[in-house]
Amino acid sequence: MAPDTSPQTFPSNRIEALDFLRGVAVLGILAINVTGFWGPSLATFSPAIPYPEPAADRWFALAFVLFEGKMRALFTLLFGASMVLFAQAAERQGAAPDMAQVRRLLWLLLFGYLHFALLWWGDILFSYALCGLGALMFRQLSPRQLLGIALPFYALSQGVEALLDLPGVVTEQAVLAGVAPAADMAEQAAMMDRIAALVAQDSKVLNAGFFEAMRLKLGQSALQPLTTTLSTFTETLPLMLTGMALLRLGMFADWPRKRLKQVATVGIGLGALPTLLALHWLLTHDWPPRAMFAAIEHGMALPHLFIAFGYAAALVLLFPLVRATWLGQRLTAAGRCAFTNYIGTTVLMGAIFSGWGLALGPELPRQWLPAFVALGWAAMLAWPRWWLARFGQGPLEAIWRRLALPRVNPVR
Repeated sequence: MAPDTSPQTFPSNRIEALDFLRGVAVLGILAINVTGFWGPSLATFSPAIPYPEPAADRWFALAFVLFEGKMRALFTLLFGASMVLFAQAAERQGAAPDMAQVRRLLWLLLFGYLHFALLWWGDILFSYALCGLGALMFRQLSPRQLLGIALPFYALSQGVEALLDLPGVVTEQAVLAGVAPAADMAEQAAMMDRIAALVAQDSKVLNAGFFEAMRLKLGQSALQPLTTTLSTFTETLPLMLTGMALLRLGMFADWPRKRLKQVATVGIGLGALPTLLALHWLLTHDWPPRAMFAAIEHGMALPHLFIAFGYAAALVLLFPLVRATWLGQRLTAAGRCAFTNYIGTTVLMGAIFSGWGLALGPELPRQWLPAFVALGWAAMLAWPRWWLARFGQGPLEAIWRRLALPRVNPVR
């Protein structure tokens, strides 16, 4: 592997490559998040929630194979890599990198909670901020030490959670087959009642006006960003550490094409096979709810990670070929403005689907969601290049950086 380059300044082509990958990731995340903008939160787990729509199965299946978990994993890897780059930027400006990182993450914590409270239940920024503070404690470790901690922790924690989910999935199949004991039948019925109650609660928020929706969220689930962080940190933290290590090992600019091709082929191949097998089983069993929750929350974690590695390697290979093209330039700009694009798509989709906007969520069938994904992608690609040519940074990126790095005397 390439030597550890952490004391050095990373070249601009590596930063551009990271922006390109981040642009692809933020577009891919919308393909999953759009369901959460359109309907209740549990709809992201199954095409049968809130109600079955056979025509929507194809879109759910495509998103499950290509985007679900993979883009979130890729985006988290890139966030870890960005922590290394930000530390270098802080040092260049004469700031203590760890203190600057703490300021940066605490501001992100606030942005994330405001994103949840004001706009959407599905915020990830709050979780990134808390897990980033944890990752900061490991920043001085070597890349191999980071990987030695992160990858076993990820595999063990996700594997244990998946094994703990398995008995429930088996029991559910017995219930659906009509051969389970009465107690298991009652538990399955109680779970379906809980699902219906959560769908009704989320639908009430979705259909409410802006201030009423905010009141409902804060009244019913004010601590949701914290509970979400606690339930996902075994995924988020190790992926951030892995991203830090991969940047310093040179994956995003220095690895030879042969190695990148091997990682892309093996990663996507190892991840795609279990993903397709899981999709076939879930589809042929009519999307059983307990199995769907288990698969998306923990069961497919390792395939997601393999594919995320494969996607990262494939995109690094692709970047030099498309760097100067119309699409390559706009994806790179979209990634450089990923924070603004992430919040901006919430505003755009909220204005379309929510009660404080056009309130189209209850009116539109699920099968129309790909059209709104295309609309969001067009919006994310349309403005950043023009904006960056005039202002250098995205609007939210500039505010966040100014808050994290107040004016200091640069190191001469």
